[in-house]
Amino acid sequence: MVKPPDMGVEAFFKLMADIGYPAVEIWERGDDFEEVMALAKKYHLTVCSMSGHLIERLNNRSYHDQIEAEVRTSIDVAAKRGIPGLILVSGNRLPYQTDAEAIEAVADGIRRVAPHAEQKGINLNLELMNSKVDHPGYLCDHTNWAMAVLRRVNSSRVKLLYDIYHMQIMEGDVIRTIQENISWIGGMHTAGNPGRNELGADQELNYVGICRAIAATDYDLYVTHEFQPKGDLTAALRQAFEVCDQQ
Repeated sequence: MVKPPDMGVEAFFKLMADIGYPAVEIWERGDDFEEVMALAKKYHLTVCSMSGHLIERLNNRSYHDQIEAEVRTSIDVAAKRGIPGLILVSGNRLPYQTDAEAIEAVADGIRRVAPHAEQKGINLNLELMNSKVDHPGYLCDHTNWAMAVLRRVNSSRVKLLYDIYHMQIMEGDVIRTIQENISWIGGMHTAGNPGRNELGADQELNYVGICRAIAATDYDLYVTHEFQPKGDLTAALRQAFEVCDQQ
């Protein structure tokens, strides 16, 4: 879940630990990175994922040198700190670039860093996001598009960040898609749709069913929350924990 801006990191981590969450996801390594890592350790929370690069233009080859340097550094930090996954983003569509050209460009950019990720044991997770509501123009907005990239890279450490909320907007058929691609999935995100709010009864995704389907696979990585609750923060976090705690 996205931390409320008026809530301190320590209070947020303590709340999650008290509920029973085992891990947190952070976005970038900001000035407070050392503090965040120390607080996660204090509350026995794993930092399960973070951004691998802030230059969000993997489809633009002129940025590949800079992105490679960013991701290599992120891989080293993740390996040192026990962070198992890094998030990669494709970039937005370019007017002169076909889908096939964009797939090849993104795959070529990831190929540069895949061997380093393999050596260090870190997953690089290419994130699916919707281009209809939240991220107009975003390239990696369908599972088949992402899978075309992953198959071209062909690395055991290059995987899919399957965002359930985003893919409900773009293509639906969530459970079947997860089951068919589970060996390629390195992380998942949740949120209620529409609204990107808590996982309650006033949204269209059946997260109990989805999480039961995930539990029935051999997936052993993380499902993390990216919703912004309309109601009480603690109640929303507790509800999400119970909904996703399926056997």
